[in-house]
Amino acid sequence: FWQDELYISTANKYTILRDWDVNLSVDYQWNTLDATLTNFACPTRHSLLAALATAYRWQRLKAQASILGTFVFDHSKIISGSDYLGRRTNKFSKFTPAVFVSYQPIEDRDFNLRAFYKRIFRMPTFNDLYYTDIGNADLKPEYATQYNVGLQHRWNFDRTIFKSFNVTADAYYNEVTDKIIAVPKGTGQYRWMMMNIGEVHITGVDVTAQLSMLLPYDIAINGQLNYTYQTAQDYSDPTDCLDEAGTYKGQIAYIPWHSGSTILNAAWRGIGLNYSFIYVGERYHNSSNIPANYEQPWYTHDFSASYAFNVGKVGLKATLEVNNLLNQQYEVIMNYPMPGRNYKLILKVDI
Repeated sequence: FWQDELYISTANKYTILRDWDVNLSVDYQWNTLDATLTNFACPTRHSLLAALATAYRWQRLKAQASILGTFVFDHSKIISGSDYLGRRTNKFSKFTPAVFVSYQPIEDRDFNLRAFYKRIFRMPTFNDLYYTDIGNADLKPEYATQYNVGLQHRWNFDRTIFKSFNVTADAYYNEVTDKIIAVPKGTGQYRWMMMNIGEVHITGVDVTAQLSMLLPYDIAINGQLNYTYQTAQDYSDPTDCLDEAGTYKGQIAYIPWHSGSTILNAAWRGIGLNYSFIYVGERYHNSSNIPANYEQPWYTHDFSASYAFNVGKVGLKATLEVNNLLNQQYEVIMNYPMPGRNYKLILKVDI
């Protein structure tokens, strides 16, 4: 396969008032895909994206609004057997709005409330459409409507080893039409294809907490916790609910209800130590949430150590990574075992 891409972008900003800006941006993208395959479609895509956005700030209130126009023109060969029958042209156009609002209730506190509404339009990529076995030329564009409310609070400290503590929390609800996903093809798990799920409703909560510390001798320590709870339910076929194997309102493939991570790093005079823990909870590999489709939770521990130094005017950084530190046996995707404990040595040179 060969892919070519050309991208051109331009943007202009105009200040109407001191606290009111308007932006206009236009992007053009040209893509082609070719392959050494018999009767390949050889698609070409022209994409034009035009966005008009405005931002306004009044005291402790910030607001943004935008409208994005997406215009896509796809051309591909029509071939029947060995006969070339011409070219097919598909046209897609969509206007998608977005609104963002944030408010700082207390003037001298780094505390913000935020909310947004967003409509998204996503075209399937050439990989989704045409790659051998995986591709599905009948894929439809994906549409999503997103609603989000959240908050952010940051505390800064003086005369203590604790420097800052930051917390964010967001709750969201998404409605997705023709969601593009990868699913196993046939009875085996070694061949995959792309497909649309007619309607998916997603509800979730994201929470993060970050802590920064500065110990004696200039030892800096940073830690971060992330947690996500998410339901992503298949609402495509209300009639498919007559038995326990039904897919209606089932959690879609490979989306866990619970997931999270922990990151810790320490730095001192060019020496860096990093530790991360990733957890992904129970899932199913099909919208039919029955025991036969159940996937076990998995987790990994990763560690790295680095040292940055100079040799003359050349900056060097050596890093040793130990991934899957405890040699856990796990599968992100059914029948695709992930590597056990593995090592990586990286040397970075800045000239």
